[in-house]
Amino acid sequence: MPKNDGIQYAQPPELEEAASAYRKDRCEDNLQRIFEAGSALVYHFGSLYSGGRPGEDLLQAGYEGLMKAVQRFDHGRGTTFATFASHCIRGEMRHHLRQEASFDRPGWAADLQTRIYRAIETLSQKSGELPMLDDIAKDINVRKEGVAQALKAGRVSLDDLDIKQVRHLYYKSFQLPIEDQIVVRQALERLNELQRRVIYLIFYHDLTQQQVAEEMGIGQRRVSRLMHRGLESMAEYLA
Repeated sequence: MPKNDGIQYAQPPELEEAASAYRKDRCEDNLQRIFEAGSALVYHFGSLYSGGRPGEDLLQAGYEGLMKAVQRFDHGRGTTFATFASHCIRGEMRHHLRQEASFDRPGWAADLQTRIYRAIETLSQKSGELPMLDDIAKDINVRKEGVAQALKAGRVSLDDLDIKQVRHLYYKSFQLPIEDQIVVRQALERLNELQRRVIYLIFYHDLTQQQVAEEMGIGQRRVSRLMHRGLESMAEYLA
């Protein structure tokens, strides 16, 4: 696996040339050219998915994705090798992060990571260029410092996350800023399972109390009590 020695990594044109050479002659030297030229992609996405500091294990996953791209690439489909390799690298890195998560991710962090991963995919496909952290931050309306913190969730304990960094970039009408959404999610997660489900069905699915009662197989009065007690608990936490 190539080392990161502070050099200027090759851009996609060099990677395309290396892939073309390997298609003509599948020798070890040409394969090495692909790995050297693909270092830019591996380190770029490694930095994105790690929040700025990719570890050796994550980079290794990226190179495994690059190798899979070499093995599976079909030139006849009209897709560039760099585009296909980027997809494989991202897939292996996400798989590695899911498998190696040492800490539980709170619900808000899991949702935010999903939004970040989706933004990386969308921006990569839309522009045909490598997305930067600033691009992702703008796309999901979260400051780049907050994006970096969210990506650490699961790899570090919740106490080691600086949640205050997760803040919005710009206001959107009729939508709570991300920092307020997190606080609400934290308050909701403190409720017992029944209270949480009732509030979720009423306020997130717009069901009436009677509809919730039928959905859960309990009486409407009990739904009302659960809702009010849950809201009171959330209000105390938010206060």
